[in-house]
Amino acid sequence: MIDIKFLRENPELVKENIRKKFQDEKLALVDEVIELDAERRKTQQEVDDIKANKNKIAKQIGALMAQGKKEEAEEVKKQVAAGAQRLTELEAKQKELEEKTTKIMMVIPNIIDESVPIGKDDSENVEIQKYGDPVVPAYEVPFHADIINNMNGLDKKAAGRTSGEGFYYLMGDAARIHSAMLSYARDFMIDKGFTYCIPPFMIRSDVVNGVMSFAEMEAMMYKIEGEDLFLIGTSEHSMIGKFQGEIVEESQLPIAMTSYSPCFRKEVGAHGMEERGVYRVHQFEKQEMVVLCKPEDSMDWYNKMWQYSVEFFRSLDIPVRTLECCSGDLADLKVKSCDVEAWSPRQQKYFEVGSCSTLGDAQARRLKIRTKGENGTYYVHTLNNTVLATPRGLIAFLENNVKEDGTISIPEALRPYMGGISEIKPS
Repeated sequence: MIDIKFLRENPELVKENIRKKFQDEKLALVDEVIELDAERRKTQQEVDDIKANKNKIAKQIGALMAQGKKEEAEEVKKQVAAGAQRLTELEAKQKELEEKTTKIMMVIPNIIDESVPIGKDDSENVEIQKYGDPVVPAYEVPFHADIINNMNGLDKKAAGRTSGEGFYYLMGDAARIHSAMLSYARDFMIDKGFTYCIPPFMIRSDVVNGVMSFAEMEAMMYKIEGEDLFLIGTSEHSMIGKFQGEIVEESQLPIAMTSYSPCFRKEVGAHGMEERGVYRVHQFEKQEMVVLCKPEDSMDWYNKMWQYSVEFFRSLDIPVRTLECCSGDLADLKVKSCDVEAWSPRQQKYFEVGSCSTLGDAQARRLKIRTKGENGTYYVHTLNNTVLATPRGLIAFLENNVKEDGTISIPEALRPYMGGISEIKPS
């Protein structure tokens, strides 16, 4: 959510930003907000005038009573009563105007960084750089579900009976690799100076509204029936929510955290051949990084964070590339974002395994997360990035480390988490 003062002073810039995101249907909202804001400020001025006049009249009544002019005092008291009634009406109107304004402001997209390429959707994202050689072996790399099945490690049929489509049982060596990767991701980020956290796996609606757009919420979040609670789709949401309504001392910034959680997503519209396995599921696990920092430091943190993801995957012998997300592919709260994609030797193409984003002060403004320093109180900037999301990370690992005979090579970085073994033979 952008600053109402900024919108008021720069309406054409806000409209141009909407056009860059190909959301022309929202252009009229800018003028609507300006009208509502003008009416709200006019109402506020009348409220202030009535309150100021109330104090003046109170003194007048006191003076009249001291002079024994009771009838005149009673007439003046009627003015007070009328003012009180009008104040009640104005305060109700003010609340209504504020709610309408906030509702619209939460739909208007954040101002994107000037470096973001202009494009309608993810097909127009721009490749930044490749890391590692995207090798296509002489032998055919099996489908990831078949690799896992060769280890007797996957049971989707049983999961269908217990939970429905989009769930799975992961077992044996496959489950061990999965857990080892998460443990390694945790320690990898701790070694980078991040504080390890395990957050709540459910959050209230006010936090949901603070960290994401309504459209994202509808497509992603599972609601707990009868309670004001949602299952998290990523631990970033509860980690940012941790600071809701707080004023963080400037000396504490930056706050860099790495959090583990299970994640739950509806994944509306999931379909296609690759969905046969565990590429797109309703439940997965994730190691995340979250940063709160000063505005002037956010872009430096953004660049450091996505580079950590690249370093992590390369340490597991997985070739990756980074893609700059274009304007039309950015969620409304994002200022700038890039995807980290892993090489799939089976498909001979890259696929997304993580995303790094800076959101400016949008989340902080919604959740009232501020910092206080020598220059006063202001909103912090928030950033998030995926370290590892499984099972997508597991898929990338298996495809890039499976040999022709089905043996899985264990890279050196992962061996301490796998009991020191260097490979796993197929069952």
